[in-house]
Amino acid sequence: MENKKFQFKTNINCSSCVSKVTPFLNEAAGENQWEVDTTNRFKVLTVASEGITEKQIVDSVEKAGFKIEAVSE
Repeated sequence: MENKKFQFKTNINCSSCVSKVTPFLNEAAGENQWEVDTTNRFKVLTVASEGITEKQIVDSVEKAGFKIEAVSE
């Protein structure tokens, strides 16, 4: 299975938001497999991980209390 890259628009907009979502995303995708570009106006979350589904990522971020929406290609 190849590494897939998922991108999402979120409302994760500062370092304390990132630290809130970190345990959820690390558990779902793995450490160092994701990043949030808080300088982008859409706060783009990029996840590059194999064996994870888009839904698992969305569920993890929502569980952490943030909004998330897939970016269409």
